[in-house]
Order: sequence, then structure tokens, then C-alpha cells
Amino acid sequence: MLNVLVAGLSFVLSFILYPLFIKILNQGQHQQIVSEYSLDSFKAKAKTPSLGGVLFVLVPLMVFMAVFPSALFKAEVVLLLLVYLAYGMIGFWDDYKIILEKNNKGISARLKFILQLILAVVFYFFFRQYLSSSITIYGLNWTFDLGVLYFVFVLFLFTGSSNAVNLTDGMDGLAGGTSLIALFPFAVFAFRQGNNEIFAFVLALMGSLVAYLWYNRHPAKIFMGDTGSLALGAILAALALVLKQEFSFIFIAGVFIFETLCVMIQIGSVKLFKRRVFRYTPIHYSFTLSGWKERHVVRFFWAMGVVFMLIGLFLGVLK
Repeated sequence: MLNVLVAGLSFVLSFILYPLFIKILNQGQHQQIVSEYSLDSFKAKAKTPSLGGVLFVLVPLMVFMAVFPSALFKAEVVLLLLVYLAYGMIGFWDDYKIILEKNNKGISARLKFILQLILAVVFYFFFRQYLSSSITIYGLNWTFDLGVLYFVFVLFLFTGSSNAVNLTDGMDGLAGGTSLIALFPFAVFAFRQGNNEIFAFVLALMGSLVAYLWYNRHPAKIFMGDTGSLALGAILAALALVLKQEFSFIFIAGVFIFETLCVMIQIGSVKLFKRRVFRYTPIHYSFTLSGWKERHVVRFFWAMGVVFMLIGLFLGVLK
């Protein structure tokens, strides 16, 4: 019952606060600075305020801690909350610097990556006593012990996941919707494992994301910014590690991996062969260049996310 309460409170509070937050951001002229890499048709979004991730980072945390104060004595739960908040703070620093300086530079990519890496290292060393270095492919009963390589794997998972969600955040409802879909199986995994606190936190986060999506749907009234995308990517990675669903995560995060691989292929092809493989990357823009409307592209990626999620969910429940 408390789990439902947490999800409901998180949704209601977020739904009520977003209009006020949007008004404050508009009054303070905290608008999005559209990337130079965006298509011309997306330049009009420059008047839409960013920092929307602030609420769906803070509200679920506060609601969860208020309803489940005893969970703060559990190391695995505290680390999840700290990871979510800390990656959100990196994103907030980047977003606010962009807004203040009225350009899209923000903090340097190198500094952002170093900060992400440091947090991943901190997570690993605080949590290594609870983590097994083994990865299991459920259904086949194959288990691989990565040993010291698990440390490298953790760093890769955190930096890769947080940046992948960031790359996906380019259209109204795209990153928020695909992240919401990706969170669902982790709620199921936590419930099946009897981890009530993690189950409740994931529900709280999903409740807040639903409220955000109401205001982020096309035409968006607010964007999540790096505050939201980095935090969401990090919490997905952390949940996969804590719930020992590393293999399932490959499928659950299928949309984000697809977006990232397309960018990597494009960059590699341009540098090596001086030619593009795709019309534009991140790949979701290629669909609009092919004549698709933005909302249709978003729905297609949501559908793709559901397919990947169901595969990951199926593999995960085989445990």
C-alpha cells in the first residue's frame, strides 16, 4: 500500500509543481539553448525552458525518504539515491552554465566525463562488498566471473548509460518516455526479489516521470536538460547492477544503445572515410529528414523501447 502511496504522491506533487516551475523558469528567462547540431526545424524550441529534470530528480527522492525513512539505513538504497542525485547535479551544473552564458558550451565534455567517471568509481568502491563480479545469462544458466574487469565494466556502464540517455534527449517526450519504459522492468525485478524499498523508489520515479511527460509532450512546455538525462541514465545503470540484471539491461536499454551506436558509427565513418552512413545523428533526426513528423518518430521509438523492454523483462524474470 505504501508503494502505491509513494507513486501517487510523487505524481501529484510533480503534476502540481511543474506549472509553477515552468512559470518561474520563463520569468527568469531560463530557456533552452538549442544545439548548433539541431535541425533548423527545431530552432523554435529555443524559447522552451530547460531544467525540467530538477523536479523529477528531487520530488521522488523527497517523497521516498518521507515515506520510507528507515530505508536510509540500508547501504544499497542510500547509494542508489546518492547516484541519482549526484549525476543530476553534474547535469544541473552543465545546464545552468549554458543558461547563464547563453551558449551551448556548458562545462567541457572532458570535465563532465571525468565527473561521471569519479562517481562511478565511488559507487563501485562503496558497493563492492555487496556486488558480485559475476554476470549471469538467465535461461541459459551461463555465469561469467569478470573478476577485476567488473570494475571496468561498472565504469563503462555508468558513463555509457548516462551519456546514452543524454543523446536520446532531442525530441518532445523521447528521452522521458523511453526512460519510463526502461524503468518498468526494474520495478518488476525489485518486487520479485522482495526489495520493497527499491521497488518503492522506482515507482516514485516513474510517477514523477509521468507528470513530467504530461508537460513535455508535443509541443513541449519544458525540457529535462542534462539534469534529467544524466540522472536517468545513471539510475538505470545503478539499478541493473544492484538488482544483478546486467545482461537484461543490454535489451532494456536497447533504444539508448541504438542511438549511441549510430552516433559512434557516424563519427567513425566520417573520420575514416570522409562520408556519412546516416543522414543525421543522433539518429532520431534522420527520421524527420525522411519526412516523419516529430510525434510519429517519438511514438516509433517508444514502440521500439517497449519491444526491447519486454525482451529484457522476459530474460530477467527467468532468474
